[in-house]
Amino acid sequence: LLVPKEHHETLADLPPALVKPFFAIAQLLARCVQTAFEAQGTFVAVNNIVSQSVPHLHLHVVPRRKKDGLRGFFWPRMKYESPEEMAETGERLRAALAKWEAG
Repeated sequence: LLVPKEHHETLADLPPALVKPFFAIAQLLARCVQTAFEAQGTFVAVNNIVSQSVPHLHLHVVPRRKKDGLRGFFWPRMKYESPEEMAETGERLRAALAKWEAG
């Protein structure tokens, strides 16, 4: 999940000067998610008002694999099974980020 620190409710509210940096980070995050989870690709989505669970701009990056069951724009909500699983997920993403930043 990519969330800007400064409040903007929707993508349409994001100032033009911030659009390019926001999507540059989204691109890097998509690479990291694909690398960290050994996925075949990613699904990137932004909800604007409708289906937006929080009134603050955020961008979802979901790892994808062929025949993973994701159809259209819907995926099942999932929870971490433990704090350890959540920590491991964070570590995998940090390691992938370090790899991509190193070139």
